[in-house]
Amino acid sequence: MSVSTAVEQTGNNTPLQILAPDGTVVRPDLMPNLSDDQLREVMRRMVFTRVWDQRAISLNRQGRLGFYAPVAGQEATMIGSEFALDKKDFVLPSYRDIPQMVWHGLPLYQAFLYSRGHIHGGQIPQDVNVLMPQIIIAAQCTQATGVAMGYKLRGEKQVAINYFGDGATSQGDFYEGMNYAGVYKLPVIFFSQNNGYAISVPFSKQTASESIAIKAKAAGIASAQIDGMDVLAVIKTTQDAKERGINGEGATLIEALTYRYGPHTMAGDDPTRYRTGEEQSEWELRDPLIRFRKFLENKGLWSEKDEEAVIEEAKQAVADAIKKADETPKMKVSELIDVMFETLPPSLEEQKAEYLAKESK
Repeated sequence: MSVSTAVEQTGNNTPLQILAPDGTVVRPDLMPNLSDDQLREVMRRMVFTRVWDQRAISLNRQGRLGFYAPVAGQEATMIGSEFALDKKDFVLPSYRDIPQMVWHGLPLYQAFLYSRGHIHGGQIPQDVNVLMPQIIIAAQCTQATGVAMGYKLRGEKQVAINYFGDGATSQGDFYEGMNYAGVYKLPVIFFSQNNGYAISVPFSKQTASESIAIKAKAAGIASAQIDGMDVLAVIKTTQDAKERGINGEGATLIEALTYRYGPHTMAGDDPTRYRTGEEQSEWELRDPLIRFRKFLENKGLWSEKDEEAVIEEAKQAVADAIKKADETPKMKVSELIDVMFETLPPSLEEQKAEYLAKESK
């Protein structure tokens, strides 16, 4: 399938879907070329991420994690899109997109340190192609075009992918990034996880456009609107977007229709104030894990025993990671000052000396 097929479906308000909610294949002609082992690995990662998310919420409530944005419900968009890339591609996340960073190579304990505001949480290993989560809404859209321009100038066959929610499409950086990418035909994927709400503001109040995907037309780039609860549709569309990018055909905007089951963040948001129980129940019927599990079970590739093994693996991994985060020496202000500039200006040298004197006492 080419992304242009998805664009035609977008125009008809028909999101691309390969797996129906009951796990049956509705578009066998569009199935991504994945081995049985790869299909099992996708499921392993989604189950692992769901368990990790549950544990992270618990850790946050215990005061052992700082800022945290729940991801349950959005595993297909996160795991599927990253799985379609290779490690040389560059990931530019928003604050909810910690799973993509970890599956791209960031150690889990560093993700926990990032949540705590520890400096080591932001010290990305040299061989891991991710930026730290962008808190400024849509800023990663312009940054991704810069990374993609670098790939193009170097003649490297890689893409940059940046993630954002529906609320980010109300920001200028979203349009500026797409416009620049369109002019220079850059190998960049703009991946919008449209979960229906920008914190509490519904999508209908964000834009008068019929979709996010249609906004790509003004920038002269390709687009696709997909069922974001269908991990196979996510993988296939991201694969096609990457092929377009590395073949010199330019950028792609992907709008994945998905849903977050929990609050926007653990910082006091109460989704029951702006969402109904009926809406939540309807979306839970489309759960990406249930859908993909049924598909794999029908193929004899997944069992309850497999699931239980991954659940235990995830629990242990989280326990090990939080233990390692706990054992990491507490950050000092002098260390923070050290990494602010390659060569510290005199004013910061003075402040560093003051803090070193205090820290030595």
